[in-house]
Amino acid sequence: MATMRSSLGIMKILHLKKRGCFLLKLLCLVALVLIFCEFLIYYVVIFQCHWPEVKIEAHRSSKQSSASVLKAMFLSDTHLLGEIKGHWLDKLRREWQMERAFQTALSLLVPDIVFILGDVFDEGKWSFSQAWADDVRRFQKMFRHPVCTELMVVVGNHDIGFHYEMTAYKLKRFAKVFNFTSGKLITRKGVNFVMVNSVALEGDGCTICSRAEAKLMKLSHKLNCSQQQEENHSKKRCSDVEQLPASEPILLQHYPLYRRNDAECAGEDSALPEEKNIPFKEKYDVLSREASQKLLWWFHPRLILSGHTHSACEVLHNGKIPEISVPSFSWRNRNNPSFIMGSITPTNFSLYKCFLPLESRVVTIYCIAGALLGVLILAHLQLLSPPFYFAQHLIRKHKAV
Repeated sequence: MATMRSSLGIMKILHLKKRGCFLLKLLCLVALVLIFCEFLIYYVVIFQCHWPEVKIEAHRSSKQSSASVLKAMFLSDTHLLGEIKGHWLDKLRREWQMERAFQTALSLLVPDIVFILGDVFDEGKWSFSQAWADDVRRFQKMFRHPVCTELMVVVGNHDIGFHYEMTAYKLKRFAKVFNFTSGKLITRKGVNFVMVNSVALEGDGCTICSRAEAKLMKLSHKLNCSQQQEENHSKKRCSDVEQLPASEPILLQHYPLYRRNDAECAGEDSALPEEKNIPFKEKYDVLSREASQKLLWWFHPRLILSGHTHSACEVLHNGKIPEISVPSFSWRNRNNPSFIMGSITPTNFSLYKCFLPLESRVVTIYCIAGALLGVLILAHLQLLSPPFYFAQHLIRKHKAV
């Protein structure tokens, strides 16, 4: 009797060990899938991106040339969800994706400066003080960055509202957090960037619009003086103007310049075929013709980068000025988000698009892992044994014949 009890006890212990070992294997499988899909996949994908090469003035030494190239990242339309429309699970999933993508890109690529081209928040046009503070706190956590990398943000319509929703209070609130004004000029490594509040380019003479245009005209004068230093007739007109590097500026804004539609846009992250021929509405989807011509006339930019449409596009204005529409950075708006990497000097630039992991691919990996997990559990419970035995019986019978 004692021997039987001892045998039963040993069998029970072996059974528990076997079950524990199986559970441990399942936990390891789950942990590996989670670690890969939520962390490692971002490194695997972004590691394949690289800074594009750019031509540098021949008279400079190689050491000086390398140091003179500004490495800039451009992303757009993060649309951090708010308390009104944002479901907690949707917020958790999309914000985790953007945080991991951004932090991985910073660690692997180490840019000098990052520009976000508007619509940082989804509900900035509606949110009250507490909701705004909560959204800002989450943004600062997600897009934290080291001292060696600078972060600059352009205002978008979801941050302060469309023109009819825009108020001085909302604009001031945004400016306080992101140190943004309706027309801002920054110069890094001899490269001039003009950051435009495109929401204020309505052209109807509203107070905010008038101030924004006046500031842009002032910046235009300053840049033009810097590029015409040698001309005698401009010396007097520019005598009291701060001298900037004589480099054609790069325009950064949320709304694209006027174009009829996305019919000419190409690429895997351009608009869907059924959407490309839909006409754009001026002052809503794109800037008006008049505002677009003003910006081109004032600044004569060598490059324009914009967001808003959530899709990629490249167009030429006046046959020579390229504009790049940067797609959304969030899975909520695209299955294949991306950002632009730019190697920029005062005279040249080169751009490269870096794609983030596909949401559909991550979902597929989870589905395959879930199916494999289910099969393993059923096999362990011997619920798959009868079909397997039947298959083995048929194979043996076939061999015997």
